[in-house]
Amino acid sequence: MIPLFVDCTGRRIVIFGGGAVAARKAAYFAPGARVLVVSRSFVHKIETLPVAKKGVDVAEASDARLGTLIGNAFLVIGALSDPAQNNRIGRLCKKKGILFNNADGKAGDVVLPAISRGENFTLAISTAGSSPAISRYIREFLEQELPELDAMIILQQRLRGELKRTEPDQLKRTAVLHKVLDDSLVWKLLKKDPEKAWENVAVRYLHG
Repeated sequence: MIPLFVDCTGRRIVIFGGGAVAARKAAYFAPGARVLVVSRSFVHKIETLPVAKKGVDVAEASDARLGTLIGNAFLVIGALSDPAQNNRIGRLCKKKGILFNNADGKAGDVVLPAISRGENFTLAISTAGSSPAISRYIREFLEQELPELDAMIILQQRLRGELKRTEPDQLKRTAVLHKVLDDSLVWKLLKKDPEKAWENVAVRYLHG
């Protein structure tokens, strides 16, 4: 698989299942996509999300009925408790050429990673479904160990702009940027006061 970041704003996402797993998947896409959740019942979390809901017993529905629900979806997710039904939905998606993610059953062609987001970054972590716990562990570890990552990105952006203005040699600019990233003092200062961190970097790396 090739990792990609895809803009799903306005795209149609269909999720089969109404439990906790389906709720997590729906919350993942709800901010921007047009999400339809299909199930005979829904947990409370789904009721609170800005998604459309369709009450259908998937096990009793015909392939034609499911095909109509899938429609022209950009992505379909099988999040039912029955892997056989998820696999059935996956086969229908394959016939239609629609991307499919399977929460339980035969792997689809899309894996949803563990996500860590800041104002200036998005980190996606995946073990291709072999160990979701590891993906979550890595995400939590990074969030705990690098809480100043957003501040460092802002500082690096500012530093890069100054270096482009004052240093014509690209290799030297790159070397300075990496030195700042490896500078434990800068990370410590970012924790307390990002502006002081910048002043320290400016003195030591721009005017030193």
